[in-house]
Amino acid sequence: MNLRRITVVAYKEWREIVRDRLFFALAFVVPSLLMLLFGYGLSLDVEHIPLAIIDHDQSAQSREYAHRFTDSRYFQFYGYATQEEPLRKLVVNNTLRAVVIIPPQFGQRLASGHPAEVQTWIDGTFPFRALTTKGYVTAINAAMTLDQLSNWLGAARGVPPAEVRNLLQPVRLETRYLYNQEVKSIWSIAPKLIMVILMLSPPFLTALGVVREKESGAIYNVYASTLSRGEYLVGKLTPYVGISIINGVLLTLMALFLFDAPFKGDPLLFAVSTVLYVVCTTGIGLLVSVLVNTQVAAMVGTAIVTVVPAVLYSGMIIPIPSLSAIAAVIAHLLPGMYYAEIAMGCFLKGAGFAALWPNLLILALYAAGLFTAGFLGFHKRPAN
Repeated sequence: MNLRRITVVAYKEWREIVRDRLFFALAFVVPSLLMLLFGYGLSLDVEHIPLAIIDHDQSAQSREYAHRFTDSRYFQFYGYATQEEPLRKLVVNNTLRAVVIIPPQFGQRLASGHPAEVQTWIDGTFPFRALTTKGYVTAINAAMTLDQLSNWLGAARGVPPAEVRNLLQPVRLETRYLYNQEVKSIWSIAPKLIMVILMLSPPFLTALGVVREKESGAIYNVYASTLSRGEYLVGKLTPYVGISIINGVLLTLMALFLFDAPFKGDPLLFAVSTVLYVVCTTGIGLLVSVLVNTQVAAMVGTAIVTVVPAVLYSGMIIPIPSLSAIAAVIAHLLPGMYYAEIAMGCFLKGAGFAALWPNLLILALYAAGLFTAGFLGFHKRPAN
């Protein structure tokens, strides 16, 4: 291949990108904008749940029980109420997500050693949030139960409540979160957003850039020239690979400094894997451009082969082990999952080459395979 010819084709393509303002914005502005929109709009943290309380007992014990909810960072206390029907309407219009109803004689039953039933309403329209909210309510209720039981048995038998609590909890569960000690969802989401956006942007740019010449007829100049297939494709795709690498750097900086995601791994390993991943996704765009002849078809085809895999089959929202057997097989056939594991390993786990080299090798094989398929599929003469 002639390096000078490749450089000329790459320069010509760069001038086309700069000249078209819409395409320039698609190349440089849209990826960062997507990072902002998804980063601030997509959160799996379940906190500040709107809560109201109906206290029919008005005793010291009921106020203490209610205080455990109002003092929790997981609930946003909206106030006390006396009737259920107004709160039901607030749950329907999404003002409230949970309601705790403390029955009459709550304190009296606890003081006499009898169980007291407390009713809780939880909005179940979002199952994940509802189950998490139920976990918060259960934990608060269990803590209150343990304290009351310890105090009651301690007073009845003359034993210190702390000793009774130790007897009631012969096995204590002590949980320690690894790699994401504050359990912030954005720390997990931000690295995966790099994967998603770099799955969307490079194929769109590449497919539109190649198909645009088909649609305008400029591709016939290439057919008539002395350029080889390899020279044309390398020169044509080099600007898009370079733009996507720049976007990868910008997205990484946004994850680090805008969303405060920690980076504990090897920067060189992450940089190499990002370049390989960009080459993979650019190859996807090349394959799409070989198969279609219009920009609309290129956009639709690229969306089909990138959006769904990037979101559903990469571990972005649903962990890979939680997928069905068939879905897990599909996930392992796509490059997004492997880059997502590298990103998570570099950002949160501090994993090195020894742990991530299989994923890196698979990305390299994908890059070689996709570009080989694109090269073989592109013909310097139009099909009849």
